[in-house]
Amino acid sequence: MSAATPHVPTPQEPVPPQELLQLGTDADEPCLRADAARNRARLLEAAALLVAERGADGITMEEVAAAARVGKGTVFRRFGDRTGLLTALLDHSEKKFQAAFLGGPPPLGPGAPPVERLRAFGLAMLRRTADELELQLAAEADAGRRFTTAPRRVQRHHVTLLLREAVPDADCELLAHTLMAQLDPALVHHLVRQCGMPPERLEAAWTDLVGRITGSANAG
Repeated sequence: MSAATPHVPTPQEPVPPQELLQLGTDADEPCLRADAARNRARLLEAAALLVAERGADGITMEEVAAAARVGKGTVFRRFGDRTGLLTALLDHSEKKFQAAFLGGPPPLGPGAPPVERLRAFGLAMLRRTADELELQLAAEADAGRRFTTAPRRVQRHHVTLLLREAVPDADCELLAHTLMAQLDPALVHHLVRQCGMPPERLEAAWTDLVGRITGSANAG
């Protein structure tokens, strides 16, 4: 006799509610003095501008310190090394994005219908990726951790919840993976930088895909 096929929940089965995964907070850092907090904000702003201008591989701690008008030692004390600085920069961006789609104004935040929120989520993510593409590519996890990093899990969980509202009879967990694939930074890089597609085409494709999946393609 062949082994019994493992049971896979059907899309119609109720799925236990899941807690939203939260990105790391600043609880792991001691409370900063006002001047230290200002220095940290200036360093992150300076690093973001430099990454946007020349890419994550093209900046040094010394350049960030000079751009932020602080001593080099301040950068190393605050972030440890270049990797720590880039990680902090991406984490800062992730927290702002998460705050926007979890608790910001609609349609990205709560208060709009799920399909509108799905459209807004993808458009916001594509625009964010375009703004910080070099940083996101530099921070891309290896294949074994690509789908398990905290930011990716938060985003995919959010898309899954919206899909359960919009198309409750679908396999929303797998469908969320399908949707998220279109927002992958490596794919955005390939299509925009290597294939020369305008970002507006990717945004239109996202809106079209959400409409087809949710059966709302002709909705306003």
